[in-house]
Amino acid sequence: MSGSDRSSAFPALHLPEPRFLPATSAVLLLHGGRADSLAPPSALNLPDLRMRAFARVLGQDPRHADVLIGYVRYRMRGWNGERADPVHDTRRALAELADVVGPLPVVLLGHSMGARAALRAADDPHVRGVVALAPWCPPGEPATHLAHRTVIALHDPADRITSATDTWAYLHRAEVAGARVRGIRMPAGRHAMIRRSGLWHSLAARSTAEALGLDSPPCTSTPETMWGAGPLDAAMFIPSVGERHPIRLRRSH
Repeated sequence: MSGSDRSSAFPALHLPEPRFLPATSAVLLLHGGRADSLAPPSALNLPDLRMRAFARVLGQDPRHADVLIGYVRYRMRGWNGERADPVHDTRRALAELADVVGPLPVVLLGHSMGARAALRAADDPHVRGVVALAPWCPPGEPATHLAHRTVIALHDPADRITSATDTWAYLHRAEVAGARVRGIRMPAGRHAMIRRSGLWHSLAARSTAEALGLDSPPCTSTPETMWGAGPLDAAMFIPSVGERHPIRLRRSH
């Protein structure tokens, strides 16, 4: 099946919950991929499975009680140079989301190649911000379109697949362009985000909530000193025991 055939046959948006779920905003998750591959994602899609753990944490966080959580589906596994295939998939998913639920504010939560696609697609008028996990931000990656968006990046400097140094430089360019940015230096996890995964999950949930303008944890505040290309240490964003939200079960319909 050709790429164009897949585009018409497969929706770019996957919503695991019933489509009549009342929602005030949405988070779309974008998994990683490869620099080059025209093959479709495999049936056992490990990068996608990794992002589902983030979706579970979002679904258990009461700040996201009225947030629709969905996924961007890729036609191909690779970025593929100037084709930037996952960017087109992300734009289609955003359009499909608007068709289903109307013009909701959206945050894109992406890992690696998915973070790069999210950042590229953040010029969509419905996108409030991007949370980028170990993002692929090569030198020269455009950032001028991010004015008035929130961009939060989490990266372990020990990552050997994508460069944390490139991420901080990208955030600086985005800040100059008028974005509200934050760089968070993760203490472990490298590229797969397995070690200290709970910290990755909790900070991603906090970040999507902030980008959507949802309530912060009780008794906490986010002073202006905690915004900027940084990077800042992850420990600065770990709430005390009394400030943590209880886990809740996602309501059924």
